[in-house]
Amino acid sequence: MNGVEPGTPCWADLATPGLEDAQRFYPQLFGWTGRVSPDPAAGGYTIFLKDGKAVAGAGPPASPDQVPIWSTYVATDDADLVATRVETAGGQVVVAPFDVLDQGRMAVLADPAGAVFSVWQPMAMRGAELFNEPGSMCWNELVTPDPDRAKEFYALVFGWHPEERPAGPVTYTGWRCGARIVAGMMPQLEPLPGDLPAYWSVFFAVADADAIAARAAELGGTILVPPRDNPAGRTAALRDPHGALFHITALR
Repeated sequence: MNGVEPGTPCWADLATPGLEDAQRFYPQLFGWTGRVSPDPAAGGYTIFLKDGKAVAGAGPPASPDQVPIWSTYVATDDADLVATRVETAGGQVVVAPFDVLDQGRMAVLADPAGAVFSVWQPMAMRGAELFNEPGSMCWNELVTPDPDRAKEFYALVFGWHPEERPAGPVTYTGWRCGARIVAGMMPQLEPLPGDLPAYWSVFFAVADADAIAARAAELGGTILVPPRDNPAGRTAALRDPHGALFHITALR
């Protein structure tokens, strides 16, 4: 398998009814350029590039009633096997594994608390080509009302091992895959209005969290949680003009 190792978040994309707005908003926010697929079957799917390297994607929603959402993709060398593990572990196969043209094979899945994520088995497209640099994905985090159940589920599905660390009034969990902590988890204390009680968050690295949050508001987005310091850096939670949640972090 080329690219990101199995069990590691490798891609993020946005499903939104406001694709044209997203094609304007995110390039103005992060300095991305957009490359729209010429294949009519792709529905205008757009690969966002930072310094010529793929960092994220955006496309139309799978159904008209789907809320705008950023999705985390975890790399795998067998999407069908992961889907089977998800069902065995008490999760749900939302969209069964299928080939995305010649780019890769994917499935949309949900854990027992309803947090939706995807897996990506690469073919022509391996996933993101840049991480942990301004304008690229730097972290993925599960927010859930049932951390104990999540620990069992993701251990069975991806072989992740939880490592807990105190983080103020709550316990933060790092997901270890092999030698690396590849993602995180924290308990959901107050569900966001209109959102599921469990969800995966996508974080993008920025040079200045305060400036990017202010710029997002200027461009029609919303500052959900203003920039604040944490052990990883300075982080804010934002919504784009159509309501899709994402985070930014100025890494330490």
